[in-house]
Amino acid sequence: MIDIGTVYLLAGLAFAAFAVATARDRANPKRWGSGLFWALIALSFLAGDRLGDFGNGLLVLALVAIAGARLLGHGKPRTTDTAEREAFAQKLGSRLFLPALVIPVTAFCGTLLFNYAGLERLGLVDPRWITLVLLALGVIIALVATMLWLRPPLSAPVEEGRRLMDAIGWVVLLPQMLAALGVVFGAAGVGTAVGAIAQGVLPEGNVFVAVVVFALGMALFTVVMGNAFAAFPVMAGAVGVPILIHLHGGNPAVVGAVGMLSGFCGTLLTPMAANFNMLPAALLELKDEHAVIRRQIGTALPLLACNILILYIAGFLL
Repeated sequence: MIDIGTVYLLAGLAFAAFAVATARDRANPKRWGSGLFWALIALSFLAGDRLGDFGNGLLVLALVAIAGARLLGHGKPRTTDTAEREAFAQKLGSRLFLPALVIPVTAFCGTLLFNYAGLERLGLVDPRWITLVLLALGVIIALVATMLWLRPPLSAPVEEGRRLMDAIGWVVLLPQMLAALGVVFGAAGVGTAVGAIAQGVLPEGNVFVAVVVFALGMALFTVVMGNAFAAFPVMAGAVGVPILIHLHGGNPAVVGAVGMLSGFCGTLLTPMAANFNMLPAALLELKDEHAVIRRQIGTALPLLACNILILYIAGFLL
């Protein structure tokens, strides 16, 4: 049966290929540090379950040490130059985006077939991981289709992949680390502690203030964690469920949905949401690495205020 282990295997093999190609690139002044960094990430995917908690902890510390010591460098992968890319863009136009669309289409159609066409009964895929497995399948189909269509060198996927990894750098690890941070906060009882503080300071019977605390808390915890999905268990356990829903009788659907939207406002404001805010700056080679965040402030703050009003009106007055 195909499960999450298969997805981890594919990711691990990809990072292992990046590590080998980087270590062989003499044009990279920090090729050994960069190669070791990608190799450790590959190890975490390929054998993380065998390393145990202590071993994985040491691996993470090694990754932090390599990044903190600035041992990551940029290589010179064999790739197309600006003129070649412009020629491709003029020749193919919007069709260049077709391989990228293959991935979500595969995931969407595959999910429908799995759930409604009886494929689940075949037992080929673990139902718990169907979305991730289909995303991985979409990547494979898109890669094969692109290779057959454009006929680049066989080394192109690895060379272009490590070029992207060099541009992103250590930031590529943030989604994994932030997801782990959410689990750590939950296990440490942060939500319970925040809830005790909130119940002690909130005015009794004042629903609007409780709504403001919940929405602002979602945004602020998202700023810290970089991920609204990691912040939600903390604030839902602290304020959303015990105070807004149980105590004041708020609509659970509205509290949950608009609470997440409030958290997404925090996503627009934090460098911790690196895949949204730092990655575009790196790929576009902007001089100000926080330029994306600065442009989003004018959207995030008014949107947060609107979410507070929507949560109060739709959750408690309607």
